[in-house]
Amino acid sequence: MTDMPKVAVVILNWNGIKYLRKFLPSVTASSYPNLEIVVGDNASSDESVQFLKESYPDIRVIENDANYGFTGGYNRVLAQVEADYLVLLNSDVEVPAGWIEPVIELMEQDAKIAVAAPKIKSYAQQKHFEHAGAAGGFIDKYGYPFCRGRIFYEIEEDKGQYDAQSEIFWASGAALFIKKKFWDIAGGFDESFFAHMEEIDLCWRIKNMGYKVVYCPQSHVYHVGGGTLNAENPFKTYLNFRNNLLMLKNNLPFWRAVWIIGLRMWLDFLALIRFLMEGKRKDAWAVSRAHQNFIRKLFKKSKIKSQRSKALDGELSQTSNSKSQILTGTYQRSIVWDFFGRKKTKFTDLEQQDLKY
Repeated sequence: MTDMPKVAVVILNWNGIKYLRKFLPSVTASSYPNLEIVVGDNASSDESVQFLKESYPDIRVIENDANYGFTGGYNRVLAQVEADYLVLLNSDVEVPAGWIEPVIELMEQDAKIAVAAPKIKSYAQQKHFEHAGAAGGFIDKYGYPFCRGRIFYEIEEDKGQYDAQSEIFWASGAALFIKKKFWDIAGGFDESFFAHMEEIDLCWRIKNMGYKVVYCPQSHVYHVGGGTLNAENPFKTYLNFRNNLLMLKNNLPFWRAVWIIGLRMWLDFLALIRFLMEGKRKDAWAVSRAHQNFIRKLFKKSKIKSQRSKALDGELSQTSNSKSQILTGTYQRSIVWDFFGRKKTKFTDLEQQDLKY
């Protein structure tokens, strides 16, 4: 079995010793034979590193000298990892023994597959999908992300309704499989994001290069969610609003980006008003700060160190500067209007002819 591709499961940790204690045993019990487990530590102030070195001497620990966030932390750690496949796994995820094999088998079938997502279910309610990823990520015509099995705050029970393999738009960073060569060619995460939506941006850039993101329902994991920033944290509100705009700037053709971003900023302003009406002044201020920071970054070049002109498997990859629009995984309508206005709360309620697979 030594001829099987090498897989590196890489967990980024920051003061998460309670999750390492709880969920690392399931990761180390993985049945995939050619596997390396790596924990990258973002300068934790708890006893995470000491715990790992004492309790898991076979796990490789890579220590960053500061907390570089999800994006910078992973970029620095993965630069030191050699494998055919990388699996970015959150520390608050429990995995069954055979969770890796189906995804690698699927990805090996097609050289154009760059990224894959397993089914992500809730650790607390294991018959239901989990917010971050569910049964694969989609995006609407205005850049709002959602998932099969989760639209905004409505989360479905998993009844096997999304058990078909398919192309999607994005894979959740909670459990993201990527071929190492595509991680390198894309330049990793955009560190301007710090955390949140960076995986959607990465998948979008890879799709703009002409490669595929797929969903593998034969693999599933259980995610706690909110392990570092819960949904009520204003900093998370700030990151989500700012990073969504950065993602549009990075990936849309120029003139489409101009009008979509303009529209989105007005819609964000309505969200700000709603926060104020609900008494959530910190969230309203977070939206304002997000816009201010985005405007400051608007004319700055991305920090991504790209090598997109490299040849892959004898083919010259397209550059993301072309920003060709790959429609698989998109919804050619407004998910906001369909959800709040038309009360379409489930993926199966959506206009199926406007979903691109």
